Amino acid sequence: MSFAQVYTRSVVGLHAPKVIIEVHLSQGLPALTIVGLPEAAVRESKDRVRSAILNSGFQFPNRRLTINLAPADLPKDGARLDLPIAIGILAASGQLEPEVLSGFEFIGELALNGQLRQVTGSLAVARAIKAEKLAVALSQVAASDQEQNNSNNSNNSPQTTPQLIVPIDNGREASRVDGVTILAAQSLKAVCDHLQSLVDPSASYESLAVVQPSPTQQHVGYQVDLADVKGQHHARRALEIAAAGGHSLLFTGPPGSGKTLMASRLPTILPDLSDEDALEVASTYSVADSDYDYGTRPFRQVHHTISAVALVGGGSRPKPGEITLANKGVLFLDELPEFDRSVLEVLRQPLEAKQITISRANSQMTFPANFQLVAAMNPCPCGYDGDTSGRCRCRPEQIKRYQDKLSGPLLDRIDLHITVPALPIADLQSAQAGETSKQVRERVAAAHQHQLKRQQKVNNELSPSEIDEYIQLGDNEKQLLQLAQQRLNLSARGYHRVLRVARTIADLANSTDINSAHVSEALSYRSKA
Repeated sequence: MSFAQVYTRSVVGLHAPKVIIEVHLSQGLPALTIVGLPEAAVRESKDRVRSAILNSGFQFPNRRLTINLAPADLPKDGARLDLPIAIGILAASGQLEPEVLSGFEFIGELALNGQLRQVTGSLAVARAIKAEKLAVALSQVAASDQEQNNSNNSNNSPQTTPQLIVPIDNGREASRVDGVTILAAQSLKAVCDHLQSLVDPSASYESLAVVQPSPTQQHVGYQVDLADVKGQHHARRALEIAAAGGHSLLFTGPPGSGKTLMASRLPTILPDLSDEDALEVASTYSVADSDYDYGTRPFRQVHHTISAVALVGGGSRPKPGEITLANKGVLFLDELPEFDRSVLEVLRQPLEAKQITISRANSQMTFPANFQLVAAMNPCPCGYDGDTSGRCRCRPEQIKRYQDKLSGPLLDRIDLHITVPALPIADLQSAQAGETSKQVRERVAAAHQHQLKRQQKVNNELSPSEIDEYIQLGDNEKQLLQLAQQRLNLSARGYHRVLRVARTIADLANSTDINSAHVSEALSYRSKA
């Protein structure tokens, strides 16, 4: 046999399209050629693969080798193709039986001694295999009439469960996806032994064990708690409203008033992630090769020196940025006016669309960006404008120049504007501990359930047409909004955001209708916009 075909996956953005590795041995001077848009790490794999095959006790064919990575127009990067390339070479040279390869997909980087090393994106690969399996099942059902579906259901579903062979360090991560059999291997030799044991079960080859998924927790614990915040009842209330409706939030106050402390507690009062959302977040971090505590809401605090590309994603081959890493969680921007204005302005579109599309000359990728923005700033350059101590020495033009660093359109997209005063030491010492994150989270979760039952999404995601459908106001509430629009100069966007916040306040109060008190409280959070 001089030809073999092996299945693997590339990682493009957050997706993992299938790649077919075709290996052909032919007569001619010994050489190894890889075609199909391989990038540097893939082109260099031929040297790693050669040493790994020899050090695993196999022979490297002394013939002309051509390796095609199909589809040819899909760029392939990373060292995850080392293992399937090695398996293809061994199968094409007759050292493995090609027939057993059709039920497997392989990813893994090879060391020179044949050991398998961890790769990025294994969770994205497992999710892609599961999605493909479901798509095949649906197409088979759609192709059969209802009578055949009822009488011969076994023929309308995939006959085998997809099997993915990964390095042992990727086994636990990939096994979080149910419906895909994960086999973790320590070395190339272990993978080959497993494949040969399928051909000759009576031989002394050792098979790979199926990786069992880790049990999921009912609730994921956080190391911080909202009870750490003493006093600041107005800010705590705003934090609860933001969590209940998915709203963005801006804290303004002097240094040391607790802005960062409260922002870091927002993830602890958000409802637990669903299994699918947790997998989506973990898959993003797997592709980005970043650590992630599975099941928790992401909290990304970025420094004001960050670039626009690092914030929203990009590069010659687009990679996810901080807003995508904060998906389903919180993006915290401290010292907001210190950020470069051009960096902040790129947040406008993701805040509305909940996703970011990055276009390049030869590609276009869309990344999820459904995050909650929490920002904090000082009222002036020194930070003490309006403080009762009178420490502020900033001139009015300095304060105006400082606050003008933030554009009106960006501020208009932030739902809740909260002033956080500094608390006297005596008040801090005498203040009783506030409610815990668990207590607040129960109310937030109940409000979420009201919203999902009513409109299948949180209030902050309502479109203008959905606002007209789900948010009904009485005559008194309409009159109140008209007066407020004149005093606060509300834009149409600001008006809609007030309505969404008022709907969230009513949900927290378990109220079907929105009354004047709910509207008044929502308006109080727009006075700084």
